[in-house]
Amino acid sequence: MALHSLPIALFLAMAASGIGAEPLQPKPIVPQSFQWRPLPGNPALKVSWLLGAENQSGLYALRIALRQGGKIPVHTHPDVRYSTVLSGTLFVGFGDRGDETRLVAVPPGAVYLVPAGVPHYLYARDGDVVYQEGGAGPSATEFLE
Repeated sequence: MALHSLPIALFLAMAASGIGAEPLQPKPIVPQSFQWRPLPGNPALKVSWLLGAENQSGLYALRIALRQGGKIPVHTHPDVRYSTVLSGTLFVGFGDRGDETRLVAVPPGAVYLVPAGVPHYLYARDGDVVYQEGGAGPSATEFLE
């Protein structure tokens, strides 16, 4: 190997091994940076996309705030979604029609799963609710009612 190509070979070896590279650091997404937006036709609901977007491939996280008395009518998603209730108690029902007798209370800290294509509906019956949904996109929301 020629002497003048030694620095290039050393640089390439260091780059491949990660030597001299900045260590990977966590990048928190703090609540102050959330960009909340209302959804047309539902003044009790606002959302903030934290990671990804509904129309993009890959993982996403969506934060949802639903005011007391707010409802999200029967709808489906093409992908599996999991939701974690962060505050309040969220009432969730599965079925083609919103039926308050079939609601299940999901308390703070609990997680529930909605399989792809399953009609479901939500209700913040007892107070304000904040929850976070996640999945792998692209996704969509189709309202049935």
